[in-house]
Amino acid sequence: MRFLVDECLHKGLVKVAHSAGYEAHHVVDLGKAGAKDYQLREMIVKEEFVFVTNNAKDFKRLSEDTELHPGLVIIVPNARPAVQDELLRSALAEIAKIPSLINTVIEVWGADDVRIYQMPELE
Repeated sequence: MRFLVDECLHKGLVKVAHSAGYEAHHVVDLGKAGAKDYQLREMIVKEEFVFVTNNAKDFKRLSEDTELHPGLVIIVPNARPAVQDELLRSALAEIAKIPSLINTVIEVWGADDVRIYQMPELE
């Protein structure tokens, strides 16, 4: 499983994912800073990245409009880096229990509040 961290979140989340055994990259490190959401979506789908963002509204809409996407992790609160780290660790603990993240959205509202659902619904 590969993660791509949005530029609205801090770069240290890449290390959090690495420490959990996952491949991860930050948008800025891939030279995609300032890319439009639809451009990121193209890369996410093509390269099969689970996207980690704080931009729930735009990326939930893009996920609804994509027949198949590799997964979306939304860190809901706009929080300082240490809290973002804790929230991603909570998401990764839940992700470890799921066989596939295809069309799965994981919203992290708090360390003990991780919500998982399908978008769009798999038929």
